[in-house]
Amino acid sequence: MYTHFFNLTQPPFSIAPDPRYLFMSDRHREALAHLLFGVGSGGGFVLLTGEIGAGKTTVCRCFLEQVPEHCELGYIFNPRLSVEELLQSVCEEFHIALPASASVKGYVDAINRYLLDCHAQGKNNVLVIDEAQNLSAGVLEQLRLLTNLETSERKLLQVILIGQPELRTMLADPSLEQLAQRIIARYHLGSLSEDETGSYVSHRMAVAGASGAPAFPPALTPLIHRLSKGVPRRINLLCDRALLGAYVENTHQVTRAILRKAASEVFNDDEMPAPKRWAMLAGGVLAGAAISAAALQLMPVKQQAKPAAASAATKAAAPVPVAVPVGHESAEPAMRELAALWGQTLAAGEPCEAAQRQELRCHQGKGGLYELRQLDRPAVLTLRDGAATRHAVLVALDDDKATLSVGGAKHAVSIASLAARFDGSFTTFWRAPRAFRDYVPAGGQGADVDWIAAKLAQLERAAAPAQAQLFDVRMQERLRAFQAAQGLKPDGMAGPRTYMRLNQLGGVAEPRLLADRKEN
Repeated sequence: MYTHFFNLTQPPFSIAPDPRYLFMSDRHREALAHLLFGVGSGGGFVLLTGEIGAGKTTVCRCFLEQVPEHCELGYIFNPRLSVEELLQSVCEEFHIALPASASVKGYVDAINRYLLDCHAQGKNNVLVIDEAQNLSAGVLEQLRLLTNLETSERKLLQVILIGQPELRTMLADPSLEQLAQRIIARYHLGSLSEDETGSYVSHRMAVAGASGAPAFPPALTPLIHRLSKGVPRRINLLCDRALLGAYVENTHQVTRAILRKAASEVFNDDEMPAPKRWAMLAGGVLAGAAISAAALQLMPVKQQAKPAAASAATKAAAPVPVAVPVGHESAEPAMRELAALWGQTLAAGEPCEAAQRQELRCHQGKGGLYELRQLDRPAVLTLRDGAATRHAVLVALDDDKATLSVGGAKHAVSIASLAARFDGSFTTFWRAPRAFRDYVPAGGQGADVDWIAAKLAQLERAAAPAQAQLFDVRMQERLRAFQAAQGLKPDGMAGPRTYMRLNQLGGVAEPRLLADRKEN
C-alpha cells in the first residue's frame, strides 16, 4: 500500500524470511560462528537458543548456505513427533530407504548403516532441528542414542538444536544430563542493541530502495529500540505499521507520535495511551487505492508495460551472484585499488595520508549499506572471515546485488550474502575544496567558505557571489535547509558528508556507486 508513496520497490519490513534482507549483527555472526564450529569439531550436539523473533531462523538459513560440501544435511522444522516419527523423518531427510519392518529398531539399523557408508566416503552428516523446544524427553533421548555411533575421531551424526529459551531449561533436567554433556557449543541469541536497531532499520529500508531523506530519522532509533525491545520481528511489525501510519497521515517521515500509535496497534502495550485507530483510515486509503488501480487500467498499454519490460530486461541482464570473495588481509591494497577509481596512484605510506597529498580525504563510517547508498560512492568494506577481517572494494550496488573488486577481479554477490559478511564499517574518499578546514567558525572567511557559497548559489539557481563570503547566520541557515532536503544532519556545519553531496549535485566528476542515479 505505502511502497509507492515512499518510492520503495517492495515492503521493507515483511516478516517473511527474505534472504535479501538478511542483517547480521555481531550477535548473529557469533551465533553463526558457533554453528560452523560445531560442524567442524566432530562433536555431537550444538545448541542455539533465542527469544521469539530474535533471528534464530535468519542465522539458521545463513548457516545452511555455508555448510561444507562434504556434509549431508537434514532439516526438521516440525519436531512435534513421536520417536518413530522422528526416525522416519531422519530417513526421509537423508534419503535413506525405509525398512520393510516399520519398527524403531529397523529405522535405527538403517540409519546406522547409512552413517557408516557416508563415513567410508568421507562425508559428514548434520541434522538440524528447528523449534526444538517442542521435542519430548523421549525423542531427545533417542537423538542422543543416534549420536552414539562414532569413530575414534568424531561422531558420525551431528545434531544442531535450535529453539526458544525453554529449551535450555529442558536440557538442564537431570534426566537429560547425558545429552547435556554432549553439547559442545551453546549460544543464546539476545536482542539487538540500540545502535544495531538503527542499522537494522536503515539496512532494510536501503534494500527496499529507499533514498533521500530517511523515513525513520536517526533521532527515532532510541524509541524504536525501546518499543520493540530490540527484537527483529517486533521491529518489523512496528516499523511496517509506522510506515502505514505515515502514509495515512500523508507525511514522508515517521514521527514519534506515529511510532507510539503504531506500537499501541501492534503490541497492545498497557503503558501505551489508546490512540485513535488507523483501521478506518486505512480502509479509506484502500478504497482510494482500488479506485486508483481501476484508473490505471484505463492508462495506455505502453505506459503500463514499460516498467515491467524494463524490470524483466534488468533481471535478464543481471549476472548470477556468487559467494562473497575472501578479500585482502590488509586494507592497504584495497585502499590503493579505491584510489585508482579516482585516477590516483597513492605514494608509499599510510593510504589516507598519501591521499590527502592528492587533495583526497578519507571518510570512515559504520552505517552499512544504507549509508553507502546515501553517499553513492565506492568504498573499501570491512568483511568478517570467521575471527579475522578482510577488505574489498564495493564498486557497484543495486536493489538485489553488489559488485565487489578484489585485486581488480569483479565479483557480483547478493545483498544477503554481503550482509552476512559485512560488519558495516567502510572507508571512502571525497574531494576536498581548496583550503578546506575541518571546522569553520561562525563569521569565518576563506576559500572554503567561498566554495560553499558558490555551490549553494548554483543549486539555488542564483547568481554566483562576486566577493568574499562570510560564514554567517544566513549562510548557516541556507546550509541547514540544504542538509535537511538531502537527508543529512541539519546542523549548519560543513562536514564531509555535506561536501560530498555538494560535489555530486554540483557536477564534480567523481566515481559513483549507483550507476542509474538521477539527481533532482
